[in-house]
Amino acid sequence: MSNELFHTIEQIGREKGLETDVIIQALEEAYAAATRKYYASRQDFGARFDPSTGVFVVFSKQTVVEDDDLADPDTEITLSDAKSKIDDAELGMIIETEHVTEAPLTRIAAQAAKQVIYQKVKEAERELIWEEYHDRVGELLTGQVKRFDRGDMIVDLGRTEGVMPRREQSRAEHYNPGDRIRAVLVNVERLGKGPQLLLSRAHEIVVEKLFEMEVPEIYDATVSIVAVSRDAGERSKVAVRSKDRDVDPVGACVGMKGSRVQAVIRELRGEKIDIVQFDEDQSSYVRNALNPASINRVAVRDYETREMEVIVAEDQLSLAIGKRGQNVRLASKLVGWHLDIKSEAEKKAEVEAEMERMQLASQELSGLPGIRPDVAQLLLEAGFRTIEEVSLASMEDLTGIDGVDEETAISVHDAAETVIEERPDEPEAVEEDAEESEELAVEGEEAEPVLEEAAVAAVTVETAEPEAGPDAEEAPAEPTDEDTKPE
Repeated sequence: MSNELFHTIEQIGREKGLETDVIIQALEEAYAAATRKYYASRQDFGARFDPSTGVFVVFSKQTVVEDDDLADPDTEITLSDAKSKIDDAELGMIIETEHVTEAPLTRIAAQAAKQVIYQKVKEAERELIWEEYHDRVGELLTGQVKRFDRGDMIVDLGRTEGVMPRREQSRAEHYNPGDRIRAVLVNVERLGKGPQLLLSRAHEIVVEKLFEMEVPEIYDATVSIVAVSRDAGERSKVAVRSKDRDVDPVGACVGMKGSRVQAVIRELRGEKIDIVQFDEDQSSYVRNALNPASINRVAVRDYETREMEVIVAEDQLSLAIGKRGQNVRLASKLVGWHLDIKSEAEKKAEVEAEMERMQLASQELSGLPGIRPDVAQLLLEAGFRTIEEVSLASMEDLTGIDGVDEETAISVHDAAETVIEERPDEPEAVEEDAEESEELAVEGEEAEPVLEEAAVAAVTVETAEPEAGPDAEEAPAEPTDEDTKPE
């Protein structure tokens, strides 16, 4: 009997992947629960399994308290009574008292024991799954599509299940229940029902792990993947570098006649992959990242905000930007810089506009009274473009310009304020004009009928021919030659 029970425990442990001690502990707690159910007592029962005999020993547990502090005889025992059982009994010690008569395993007690065993085994399984998978985040796992739940894919991984949310699925892929699938483990969450494994097919790590499987140079760290930017289902860009000068990182990833990269493309269901070489020179790195477009010039616009300006030929502009801006977006994510792509014509127009603006600014600053041309040039180089900017600048801003001392700064600031004060108050003039326009508009609305009548009368007077009345005098006739002859 003892051997049969212990062998059964070992078999369950092998099937569930649990230690024998875990199952024995679950059985002990189940037996104690069944005893409590049978006696319906407030005593704190416990049980102990003996593997050699296969017998469960049931006992009650009592805490040792002072003789005068006994409140619950079922769970507490006085110090004097405890010393009668154990000579070295102390306050706070747990005294175990064995029950000679075993409780019969009734149906209700058996049901309680079964529930405890099931709960303890499930908790042990959840803890085992957590220990197995929480250190494997980022690994590529193989499973089988089990079912779909409101768009989320449930993947059977063997001992447990993984969930692939809709956002982590590739748009170019379609799976049916029963299909084999490879996905990367991106997170393990501890929930009330046990650990939940979150899988992904849209993450950048998927591309990295697939190349690691197909390219031996990546597996042995001769070639390393620096960065991956991906638009899942459509296009990916992979930046690689080599530790060995004799190994071409791009060629190693492409393989003989493209065999290696084609294997990755087939796994990703036709997703396009651009493999570019990493370069320490950021300008060269950007040129490589924007392949297949040809780049004319690359200039850093701002190091702090990591902005670059890329100039391309007119016929390369659409190719560099890509469909819906995909190429420049992926390249920007790959290199970690914000890329502003412009054509040569756009850049030329921008330079001309800037030169014109600089010329106007130079003329305006040179017009400050009492300011030398060289000082105006210094202001222009410091970034000042209008007199208003000069007047609003602090003394620290002006004296911070090389070649401008405190006296010159005061002169420049006073000259700018003088010019601004001498200008007409344009906002008030604009308001007065607006008020006059409103008054005229109101007067015009009231006088509109009168003006219309006057206009009609004027037109009538100009166009009507004079009528000859009965009393009208005849106009004198123009003199003729006969009238002008001398008598």
